[in-house]
Amino acid sequence: MKKFRFIFIFLFLKFSLGFSQSSATIRGFVYEKASGEPIPFTSVYLKGTTIGASTDLNGFFTLSKVQPGNYTILVTNLEYDTIRESISLKAGDLLNKKFFAVKGGIRLDEIEVTTQSTDKIENTQVSVQKIDPIVISKLPSVGEPDLAQYLQVLPGVTFTGDQGGQLYIRGGLPVQNKVLLDGLTIYNPFHSIGLFSVFDNDIMKNADVYSAGFGAEYGGRTSSVMDVTTRDGNKKNLAGKVSASTFGAKATLEGPLKKLTDNGNTSASFLFSGKHSYLPQTSKLLYSYANPNGLPFNYTDLYGKLSLNSTSGSKLSLFGFSFNDRVNYSDIASFKWNSLGAGTNFVLVPENSSLLIEGVIAYSNYKIDFNNPLLESDSKNSSINGFNAGFNFVKFIGRQELKFGFEGVITSAAYEISNPFFAKIRLERSTSDVGAYAKYKYIGKRKRLVFEPSFRLQYYATLGVMSPEPRAALKWNITPKIRFKGAGGLYSQTLMAANSDRDVVNLFYGFINAPEKSEISQSYLDFRGNSQPLNSSVQKAWHSVGGFEFDFLKYFELNIEVYQKFFNQVINVNRDKVFSDTPANENKPEETRKDFVVEQGRARGLDIVLKFERKRFYFWAVYSYALNDRWVGNNTLNTVYNYPPNFDRRHNVNLVSSYSFGKKRNWELNVRWNLGTGFPFTKTQGYLPSFNPGGNINYNFNTANGLVNFIPAELNQGRLPDFHRLDIGIKYRYKWNARNTIEVNAGATNVYNRENIFYVDRFTFNRIDQLPILPNINLSLSF
Repeated sequence: MKKFRFIFIFLFLKFSLGFSQSSATIRGFVYEKASGEPIPFTSVYLKGTTIGASTDLNGFFTLSKVQPGNYTILVTNLEYDTIRESISLKAGDLLNKKFFAVKGGIRLDEIEVTTQSTDKIENTQVSVQKIDPIVISKLPSVGEPDLAQYLQVLPGVTFTGDQGGQLYIRGGLPVQNKVLLDGLTIYNPFHSIGLFSVFDNDIMKNADVYSAGFGAEYGGRTSSVMDVTTRDGNKKNLAGKVSASTFGAKATLEGPLKKLTDNGNTSASFLFSGKHSYLPQTSKLLYSYANPNGLPFNYTDLYGKLSLNSTSGSKLSLFGFSFNDRVNYSDIASFKWNSLGAGTNFVLVPENSSLLIEGVIAYSNYKIDFNNPLLESDSKNSSINGFNAGFNFVKFIGRQELKFGFEGVITSAAYEISNPFFAKIRLERSTSDVGAYAKYKYIGKRKRLVFEPSFRLQYYATLGVMSPEPRAALKWNITPKIRFKGAGGLYSQTLMAANSDRDVVNLFYGFINAPEKSEISQSYLDFRGNSQPLNSSVQKAWHSVGGFEFDFLKYFELNIEVYQKFFNQVINVNRDKVFSDTPANENKPEETRKDFVVEQGRARGLDIVLKFERKRFYFWAVYSYALNDRWVGNNTLNTVYNYPPNFDRRHNVNLVSSYSFGKKRNWELNVRWNLGTGFPFTKTQGYLPSFNPGGNINYNFNTANGLVNFIPAELNQGRLPDFHRLDIGIKYRYKWNARNTIEVNAGATNVYNRENIFYVDRFTFNRIDQLPILPNINLSLSF
């Protein structure tokens, strides 16, 4: 690792010193004048030239390799008034600027075109969705708008249900999706009732969802990434929001600890958010038809943040959270999970360099417990502690960009479960991982080609496994309105789920680090039926994505992507384990005594997105076609079985529309309709008695009262009925004065009360459906 350390030191020194003194550099930040919040994705460019850039999430921009002369700098954003400023540059100048934008939207037509098109042309944007609170609010919401409800309409995303449902992104399991909150790893971002996440929409700045082919800056996951960042808090005035709905209540408070002035002085701010669900209480009165005992979903989420901003734009933030979830089906199961975390992140802007340095140090903990009141032996628990630290360096070279960095992750996990044969599986393990990466962004002179090669070197120190991971993305701009794109790469991870992804209904979701090789079958059959040795417990995958973008008739955007992911090793809990893996059972087949088995998987699909947006009207249509396969081999029988996983939804359609009306556009109507074909499930073939002697040699099978167990048919060869649902919401905003706004949000989920199946009890034959029609109302006051 010393070799890589020297490489990064060399890169740091080289790019800190700069490339040439014959040109000048302009760098700085763009902030909102009213609150002092950074404004991301804002165009900053020199009028009459091709020199320009977009601000990042910190509001930071750099224009480098600018020839000496006089220029007019323009700062444009569709939500803010355009800023113009004349500047004069000499050779070797490093000009630092701070711009404070006023919300309003005064801009010229050509500036609007530039603002909209620059990002599409200069960024590859392969398999990524950029989400902000404004976009989320265009969906009908249950209570307050929530990221969980918006994610369900993204291309390639499959949601398995309102109750205990999970999100599967382009064939990847939830454990294969990396979720970050301000750089800190979140192990479970969704509550048991699938309508809500742990993220507060009002404090969220941005969320990037990478569904495939992501760059080398992200490691440790084989399918997707969800990167959420929060705001810093109002640096000028005390502000906040309180709201209450039929589902829960929420409050946010933010303000300055040291006020920011227009000259950009050093400032400090705070941000706090809390939300709580009282659905178990209100549902007994309002939704008794859904469950006479009330809907058993309860959660409490708390988040706090302190931010310190220097005059130069450098920033230090301290943050922490506590997320809790409780579910109690009195006659079926009860479980709870708790998540705690804290960390710090920073942005450093060196005085005499166009280099930007970012870093994060964070710790998080997650624990989940599950109990079955009808069967004492059916209990599960899992816990995981994670510490992560990372540093990123960004250097801007004209239109080009070089980004490199490194990170370290220490994870400690433990779990204990029983499989259907009452065999206990226990495991505790700590691992250390180190990763380093470099990524270069090349933009051609005429902006016809954008190419982003990247490389990651991931070292799983505990396992002694080095994983080199090349990746790349590109965009070919045939015209400014017709663009082709593609991406691909290799990915790896050691974290796995502490349950089987074959389970149809799964309220329990725990985690464990990669098991030792001795705990897994030492060889496995691949999807072709060839025997493969188990080299390590590191799970690997490769992605390939191709796409096409077309802007037409001024207001329409069409985005088409095809993708394939191949998961070379998917380590799963062994559902067929019968015997303990002891010397006495060493002659038994590995499939019946090892804790884990190796499977292979493949995800293929097509996503089509059509978007129309003009003034008051917004329309978004998403169609996804997916083919998901899993292969599991049996060495004893020398056979490979192919089955569709439980999230394999062949067709999925989402239609979303939003319309603002009224003289002041203070009314808004939102509609969403979703249609999805049925999920696979395993049919019941018959029943038989099941006995558990528990090691008692005097156990009498003739007189004992056994439990009834079922005989399954072929795995996941049945299909559930199709799913469809209509959600509607209407909002009214009343601006009391310049700072206070009252909003009323009313609507309903599952408007025509479609009976979408949740599951069927195999023994009582009772059918349990997803949530019925749930009318709701939400009142909020912003100040």
